[in-house]
Amino acid sequence: MNGLDIVSLILFLIPVYVANAIPVVLGGGKPLDLGVKWIDGKPLFGNGKTVRGFIAGVFAGTLAGIIITQFYLLPFFASAELQFFGAFALSLGTMLGDAAGSFVKRRFGIDSGKPFFLDSIMFLVFALALVYPFAELSLYEPLNLLFFLVLTVVLHPLTNFIANRAGLKNVPW
Repeated sequence: MNGLDIVSLILFLIPVYVANAIPVVLGGGKPLDLGVKWIDGKPLFGNGKTVRGFIAGVFAGTLAGIIITQFYLLPFFASAELQFFGAFALSLGTMLGDAAGSFVKRRFGIDSGKPFFLDSIMFLVFALALVYPFAELSLYEPLNLLFFLVLTVVLHPLTNFIANRAGLKNVPW
């Protein structure tokens, strides 16, 4: 993998990381699950996932992708238009994956704010699944996927720790 490839891979992930981070700053308010309980009597997602955070994450991640599109056409998209739709899909997939991770945590009886191994990758998996219709197949080469996974597993807990130290999160995970 040469330097340009790594730059492209990192730029590709920016909408994902922005969408995942922004609810920490702009979230709050009405819970995404609107207080609905699953058949097990537990919340669908819990109070940590909010409507405002979800919308802010999708919007901010998409905006980050639009800004990147203005300066750099990623090799994983055939056109700027597909890159724009890809940014939206990545951002939406990130927020859906984050909510799905919370859903799974609730099923296992893990409270909101408690660490769970899927937290570091569920949002990435959903983002990569949703961007599939817009992206070139080269995106899904094994080395690219490995890079995405390793970078995310390293950065996710690190950024959570930093957000905790900055007073943006109650817990460092």
